[in-house]
Amino acid sequence: MLSISQVIANELQVREQQVDAVIALLNDGATVPFIARYRKEATGGLDDTQLRNLHSRLTYLTEMHDRRQVILSSIEAQGKLTPALTHAINEADSKTRLEDLYLPYKPKRRTKGQIAIEAGIEPLVDHLLNNRSADIEAEANAFINAAAGFADTKAVLDGARFILMERFAEDAELLLKIRRHLSSQAILESRLVKGKEKEGAKYRDYFEHNENITKVPSHRALAMLRGRNEGVLSLNLNADPNPEAAETSYCEVIIAEHFNLTLTDSSVDQWLKLVVKSTWRIKIALQMETEFIAKMRESAEEEAIKVFARNLGDLLMAAPAGAKTTMGLDPGIRTGVKVAIVDNTGKLVAHTTIFPHAPQNLWDKSLKTLSNLVGMHKVDIIAVGNGTGSRETDKLAAELISLVKESRPNLTKVMVSEAGASVYSASEFAANEFPDLDVSIRGAVSIARRLQDPLAELVKIEPKAIGVGQYQHDVSQSQLSQSLEAVVEDCVNSVGVDLNMASTPLLSQVAGLNKTLAKNIVDYRDENGQFTNRKQLLKVSRLGPKAYEQAAGFLRIRQGDNPLDSSAVHPEAYELVETIARKTQLDINKLIGDSEVLSRINPQDFITESFGLPTVTDILAELDKPGRDPRGEFKTAKFQDGVEELKDLKLAMVLEGVVTNVTNFGAFVDVGVHQDGLVHISSLTDKFVSDPHTIVKAGDVVKVKVMEVDIERRRIALSMRLDEEINPANQKSAAGNGKPFAGNKSSKSNYKGNKPVQNKAPANAAMGNAFADAFAKLKK
Repeated sequence: MLSISQVIANELQVREQQVDAVIALLNDGATVPFIARYRKEATGGLDDTQLRNLHSRLTYLTEMHDRRQVILSSIEAQGKLTPALTHAINEADSKTRLEDLYLPYKPKRRTKGQIAIEAGIEPLVDHLLNNRSADIEAEANAFINAAAGFADTKAVLDGARFILMERFAEDAELLLKIRRHLSSQAILESRLVKGKEKEGAKYRDYFEHNENITKVPSHRALAMLRGRNEGVLSLNLNADPNPEAAETSYCEVIIAEHFNLTLTDSSVDQWLKLVVKSTWRIKIALQMETEFIAKMRESAEEEAIKVFARNLGDLLMAAPAGAKTTMGLDPGIRTGVKVAIVDNTGKLVAHTTIFPHAPQNLWDKSLKTLSNLVGMHKVDIIAVGNGTGSRETDKLAAELISLVKESRPNLTKVMVSEAGASVYSASEFAANEFPDLDVSIRGAVSIARRLQDPLAELVKIEPKAIGVGQYQHDVSQSQLSQSLEAVVEDCVNSVGVDLNMASTPLLSQVAGLNKTLAKNIVDYRDENGQFTNRKQLLKVSRLGPKAYEQAAGFLRIRQGDNPLDSSAVHPEAYELVETIARKTQLDINKLIGDSEVLSRINPQDFITESFGLPTVTDILAELDKPGRDPRGEFKTAKFQDGVEELKDLKLAMVLEGVVTNVTNFGAFVDVGVHQDGLVHISSLTDKFVSDPHTIVKAGDVVKVKVMEVDIERRRIALSMRLDEEINPANQKSAAGNGKPFAGNKSSKSNYKGNKPVQNKAPANAAMGNAFADAFAKLKK
């Protein structure tokens, strides 16, 4: 039996010593970001992704180990634990296998088989199995027991059948064989529930849908499961999809062969045929259908959570506009456009509401108000929320820029996703931050700040509310939250946090800190002024040495007492930096940023018992570019003038847009018409693509070609292959006749040499699923 460390090491293809080191650090209270950044010698340089996977498997295997001990104790208490069974249980490599082995010994309610055993019928079962030519009626007659409810031979044989059915259905090796067969052959059948055609129109792709149950993509699985939950679809497992299959299921053949039952026409064998058929249809088939659909759901949820987590990470790591005075515009038609101006530190300095749109139509007055605010506060950039009325408000911003171009020649505007802004506005944190501010104005503040620094602002919002996932409400909410919180933690710590400016929500994501410690830091800052060195953290209430060790390296102090406090160098390594400075005969202030001197330093010269080569190398890189931001260059998309609604889209139009969501079947792109379009995986590039995330990520600015428009269903098909030809049949759907997408035909062959460029799927296969409908509602 392999240890947990050995199992994880084999799975992750790392050394067992690395796994042991990580487990020891985790048990000691270390966080994943801290281990990844500051304990590379111990872990052999495992990154945060490897560490997260290791932590996840550690949890699973630990739970399985604990369950294994419970099972062994239970069977031993029954006096039925044999060396062979002990070995099998110890070698079980999954919770499913473990439960299969435990099934015959698991305490259960009184079954029909148990009742028959209590009536003394079990010897008949063993006798019939060993004497297949016996007279079954005569043999059964000897076991009649009217007092126990078995008054005739039929009742006795039924009791014997139930005993054998339970015995067969609890055989772990048989269940393993059937699972293997179903994994390769079983089909999931999705059917429309009679009378639900109109109600379930959005699920029409699944009214008559068949697919191998182990190969159903995440988005289709979750769509069908949602359809079933809404009473529109029925889902069934077909173990014998071949229409030419005999009336006998192949699973019945597996059962018979497993127990070496060569069945003839004898009365005993005919009875055994009934036992085998009943075992499959009554005991195993429904169990397997439930199990396989549950596994499909689990796998689909896991994949959906991964997609959401990756998109969230991309969004959080989007390049910030930086410390610029920003005007946030939260669009509205009837209720007006909410305006908030925040200075370069994110502090709210002015706010108002204007009514440029119908029914008030105070366009000129609104322009004058905005121009006065721009001049008064020297606004550098305008953030326009992308909700209802965004394109009309974007026009207003464009006129404003033109109006003030002489005084503010560098003023620009950017369309910003406002997903989750309303959640922040109504949150307890927003109420505490702006107790006297109207909820709608708080949204404008959030829009402005998320342009300045997406990470710092979005951490104030529950990750699930940001809306960059697929079927996020259909997956395990606890697993989703756990995964997304890990993403937020990794992003925050990879960027670092300004100790003197960070909000409580941002500080609470720093390794080693929590909401209480974060609040205590802010309270200390409010009472004592700005921090001037990292050691002052130890004066914060309830922040002890352990929390300090975990958090200090991720907290930055600009222009403090020690220049290293603004870098990612951990305080525990300050002495090493001082040694390097003495060796170079430079003051630390002069050493920092001196690339020429630092490039000549040999990291090997400074290796000690405490600091190995990875740490010394990291320190030198940090000294070269202290506190560097890993996020990319700030870029924005320019939406095309005159393209504001679906009806403005024309086939073959090339537009600039922003990737809002990346799924396993493609990417959704906002081109400024209040409805994201889908770039199917086959239209991302001319090369074969197995994972869209390798081509694009949320927040990317891309150019796309309009391939198809379905106004009635609010569907847009786009392509990043700008030379891709448009199917002439799509001309009609662009005119708004509401017909399903006909599909796009590539101008290039699907094969490049002897390698497939991409298995082309018709657009209705990509677009015609419930996810497209669900995603269309995310911004509402």
